[in-house]
Formats: sequence, C-alpha cells, structure tokens
Amino acid sequence: MAPSPEPSYAAGLVWFRRDLRAHDHAALYRALTQCRQVHCVFVFDREILDLLPRADRRVEFIRESLVELDAALRALGQHPHAGLIVRHTIASDAVPALAQALQVQAVFANHDDEPQALQRDSRVRTRLAAAGRAFHTFKDHTLLERSEVLTQTGKPYSVFTPYKNAWLQKVDAFQLSSYPVERHAHRLAPRPLEHCQPVPTLASLGFETTALSQPRLPTGASGAQQLFNDFLGRMERYDDTRNFPAIKGPSYLSVHLRFGTISPRRLARTAHRLMQQGNPGATTWLSELIWRDFYFQILHHHPHVVGHSFKPAYDAIAWESGPEADALFAAWCQGRTGYPLVDAAMAQLNQTGYMHNRLRMVVASFLVKDLGIDWRRGEAYFASQLNDFDLAANNGGWQWASSSGCDAQPYFRIFNPVSQSEKFDADGKFIRRYLPQLARLPAKALHAPWLARPLELQEAGVVLGKTYPHPVVDHDSARLRTLQRYAVVKAG
Repeated sequence: MAPSPEPSYAAGLVWFRRDLRAHDHAALYRALTQCRQVHCVFVFDREILDLLPRADRRVEFIRESLVELDAALRALGQHPHAGLIVRHTIASDAVPALAQALQVQAVFANHDDEPQALQRDSRVRTRLAAAGRAFHTFKDHTLLERSEVLTQTGKPYSVFTPYKNAWLQKVDAFQLSSYPVERHAHRLAPRPLEHCQPVPTLASLGFETTALSQPRLPTGASGAQQLFNDFLGRMERYDDTRNFPAIKGPSYLSVHLRFGTISPRRLARTAHRLMQQGNPGATTWLSELIWRDFYFQILHHHPHVVGHSFKPAYDAIAWESGPEADALFAAWCQGRTGYPLVDAAMAQLNQTGYMHNRLRMVVASFLVKDLGIDWRRGEAYFASQLNDFDLAANNGGWQWASSSGCDAQPYFRIFNPVSQSEKFDADGKFIRRYLPQLARLPAKALHAPWLARPLELQEAGVVLGKTYPHPVVDHDSARLRTLQRYAVVKAG
C-alpha cells in the first residue's frame, strides 16, 4: 500500500452538524488525512434552538448522542484531553471565532442542503475566507447527492422509478465503502484546557427533560447499532410487515439517519448485498433509502418546494380557511377527528415523536383531502413534532400526499381512512394501544364507531360525542369536495 500523502494543513477543525458519529465520517476522515492536528466542534446553534419549545425530544436526542460522540473521540485520540468542543451560541459566529482561537488553516464539514443551512454555511465561508482559512464540505448524509444522478440530457429526475434505476446503475463499491477514520485517529488533537468542559446539560441549554419517548429511544451510535442489529433479523420480512403499524416491521432508524448517528453507507451496503442475494425485504428497504436520496436531490434542484408546490399549478388550489378550518386542524393535531386510525396515529406522534410511515400517508391524505386544509399546515406540524424531522423527506412526503409534488399520487387518489384501518390494523391492536377509550369495542366496530350498534357502544363504555368524538367530516362528501377543489389542476 502506498504511504499516505503529507498533510496539507498544520491544523484543521471538524464541524459536526447532522453527522453525530466518529466512525465512517467523511469530513472527519478528510480532515485527518489533510491535517497534522484535528480539533472537533459541535455548536448548539441558538438561531435554531431559540425558536424551539423548552421541551423538545430532538434536543435531548442530540445532547445524549453528543455525550457518546465525545467519548468516542476521546477513545480514538487516546488522550484524556481529546474529545469534542461543544458551544451554545450562534454557529456562524462561533465557528470562525473558534478557527481563529485554535489557529487552524481549514474547517471541514459535511454537506447540509437545507436552505437555511446553505445561508449559514455561506456566511461561515465568507468569514473564514476573509481570515485566509479554507472551508471544505463533503457528501456524507446521502449515498448519491445533488447532481450525481441525472437523466441522459443532464436534467434532474422528477420521477422516482427512473431515478432509482439510474441510482442502482451508478452506485458502486467505492460509494458504499466506509471512510477508515480509525487509521488516522492519532491526529486528533487534545483540546485546549479552556475547551475541556463536558457536554452541556439540558438544563444549562435551557431545555427540560422529555424522556424522549416510551419506550425510551436509544440514542447515539450505540443506539443506532442496537436498532440495526435488531432489524437485521427482521429485514427479510420487511416487504410484508412494513405496512402494519401494530407489527414490529420498520427499522426505526429514521431519527438516527436524520442526526447521522449511523452511516447511510453502512445501511445501504448491507441492504445492497442482501438484495443481490435475493432478499425481498432488503430490496424494498434499499428502495426506501433511495427515496431519501431522491427527495434530497429534489430539494437541491428545486428549492422552491420549501413553501410552494413542486408543480406550480397546485398553488392555485383554494384551501379551507377561517375559524371552522382552524377548528378542524386543531382536531386533527390533537387526534379528535372521530376516525380511529387517524386519531391513534396522531396520538402516537404526539406522545412519542414517531409515526409509522403508512400512517403518515393516511393522516396527511385525511388533512388535505378530507378536511381540505393546506398541506403546508400539516408539514409544519410534523416538523414541530417528529423526532426524525428532515426538511427534504417531510416536504416530499406531504407534497406526495397532496398530489402537488414530483411523482406524487394522482389528485383523485384519496385514502379512505376506514378501509385503510380495516386493511392495515384489522384486529385494532394499534388503535387500542393509543385510543384506550375504544379498547373494548369489537374489531368490526372499532374502525368506524359511529356505525356500531348502540349495544356495542354501551357494552364498550363508548359515548360518542363524550368519550370519543363523532366524525368531524363525512368521507364520501369530502371526497366529492376534494375532486371539485382540485378541478383547477386537472390538466396538470
């Protein structure tokens, strides 16, 4: 093996953001191979945190994961003062200031293509450049990004299946391989004494403990590893189990992908290998990882999707507004629509910060096509509640449900919340878990309590309008109104 080239810089700084792990980390690897000494920093960015409620599961997840990351860096550096510098301030001010204090020649970070992040990075790049320092960023959060997968005419894909086929043709062993951080970890620098403080407590950040969710969500790289090990034993059945919310079907790794506590390369490498061996579940799960890349490249090439429909014609739709619409939106948020599967799904979200993917489609369709409420209101509520909130995927999912996005479901495809309930939670196990007030209803009556016989309701202790609400809308009537509402885009 040829010797590694001599490092270009005397010292560098790795800025961790949505990549909270020490292994198989693109920016960390690049810094370690290009710098003789490497410092590491994470900034609790007040531009983001100051807008959040004081109890936020995601802040707690980040904080717990940083404790583990700090320990991992200290172990890799094999020095008691190695580890993570953690700041709580404005990131675009802190990073250039820390680069000056540490006298580094370059800052290394991984790409973040969200619009606010790009603006932040532009400010940081400008300030670093003014001081004669470089700012290098790398692909790490996705497998293939930005313009790596284009049509034969050099345009970005707007339909998933051809994108997926091109993705599978382009991805190779190199892109799926890990960055050997450990090989160069001896270049991790000891922190200056003034930066050797432990990771701040939640209280010192101004946040309250949330317990994340019940059962407790495992955090950090070790939590991601625990979930992935568990999923490996179930992955072959993923194609069959993924649609049933009462079954342990998903990987539950979405929040770990969001905050980078596990490498997407590792996940895709495993799924790709198993797919080639004919594993049906791995084939479907890899497709889900490709969807993730797809939505990120849509955000990169079409940033107008933040706040606007991917298909501009859909911005002409007249959504319901006013006090009645606000009351319906509140009922949806609080799980009081009178449709048990919708309400149970919202209860799961509100209680745990997680919602099963099938249910995300059901509740989104219900808000947009049963209640006639602008998809952007639902997108914003999900953004405030989901542990795994990721702008690209959240926006893509909501635009898919509202038919306004790329490769979205047709506008006339409207989920029936009762038939979805009967199909995907037939015995009502999921509904009973999150709506205990309906637990004693027989399965046939559970999906549409307003159609239950009076004796069934009485024996179950259900009083419609008191212990459980009447439906806030009639689905069949709402479907007709939706078709009329979408008439302005029939040609689209």
